[in-house]
Amino acid sequence: MSQTAVANKRELENAFRTFNQVSEQLAASYHALEEQVRQLTAELAHAQDQRIQQLSEKERIANRLERLLDALPAGVVVLDGRGVVRDANSAARRLLGEPLLGLFWLEVINRAFSSRLGDFNEVLLKDGRVTSISTNPLGSEPGQIVLLNDITETCSLQEKLGRHQRLSAMGEMAASLAHQIRTPLASALLYAAQTGSEKLDGDRRKRLSERLLAGLRQLEHMVNDMLLFARGGGAGTDVIAIDGLLGDLQQNLDTYLRDGVRRFTAVDETRGAVLTGNRNALMGALQNLVINALQAADGNVSIQVIAVRNTDKSGQPVIDISVTDNGPGIAAEVRDRIFEPFFTTRSQGTGLGLAVVEAVAHMHNGAVWMTPANGGGATFTIRVPFVDAHADGEAQLLELSYAERKVV
Repeated sequence: MSQTAVANKRELENAFRTFNQVSEQLAASYHALEEQVRQLTAELAHAQDQRIQQLSEKERIANRLERLLDALPAGVVVLDGRGVVRDANSAARRLLGEPLLGLFWLEVINRAFSSRLGDFNEVLLKDGRVTSISTNPLGSEPGQIVLLNDITETCSLQEKLGRHQRLSAMGEMAASLAHQIRTPLASALLYAAQTGSEKLDGDRRKRLSERLLAGLRQLEHMVNDMLLFARGGGAGTDVIAIDGLLGDLQQNLDTYLRDGVRRFTAVDETRGAVLTGNRNALMGALQNLVINALQAADGNVSIQVIAVRNTDKSGQPVIDISVTDNGPGIAAEVRDRIFEPFFTTRSQGTGLGLAVVEAVAHMHNGAVWMTPANGGGATFTIRVPFVDAHADGEAQLLELSYAERKVV
């Protein structure tokens, strides 16, 4: 065999050996790849099983939450970042009506809400039911959860309970009240009888007529206090202009202010505020405060009534109406009892005047308190929540809506 043939044979053998080595390496790599694919397939299948289990668990939890929401007696409405209703439970649908889903919250408000009551969280629906409303953010995502509670029955029961308590308290003073009514009534009858005498001259007849009128006013004041205290009730829906209220107050008190040297001023610093409430009740409460000051003071008396806008501790807008006098003030030992029904330090007092003032303040979801005035006298302040009766309807409703506390 020639050297060339031998060389070719060796090259061919080397090529076959190389080929066999590469083939073995490829086979090993293939087997390794197959094993990796098998492992990855197993891991993927396990991950899929876990994912399916997680999805099933989430679906089970979601179904449970949905059933819980539907079982809640309170209405729950879920709003997205644009204020659109995305979910609502059965109670919310019963309260607000259908449709709900997909509507803007403001549309729902305009359709279902009538007005906001004295309490900032209480709303009167157009069907007459009273609901409490509160909102909370969804957390990290934009949106709100609105919670609605039907408190119609609760409000009715509270009103009935308050009325029963007031009537029960009135029973405690029946004997005293009979005596207090009998005294001015007897005087009025006496003056009325004397005015019929032909022997009286004009001046004498005029003085008797004035005394008769004063006695009748006292009786009327007692009866009005009793009615206000006994009736109680809701705040009402009267539109009350503060400047008009103070003007009428001064006019109603004109006969009380004529006698003696009495200075009375009424100042409205609320910038034309108009609120909603029970006008007659507020007028009666303010009259009681002024008349109390007139009765407590001897000789010259100065009384100032000022109405201002303010905010309470929670930042909600309120109207403060203060009555300040320069009288003797309230003794420290009785200050804690001045608002108790039938508590009085005057022999001719019924003890209902300040109790009526407090009842009226509470009727409007407000408060009343007394502070000693600088230089003597006392200042009584009635505070009521300020719900502007002349605010633009849409803007006022927005205060109740998601848009006011929008989370972005």
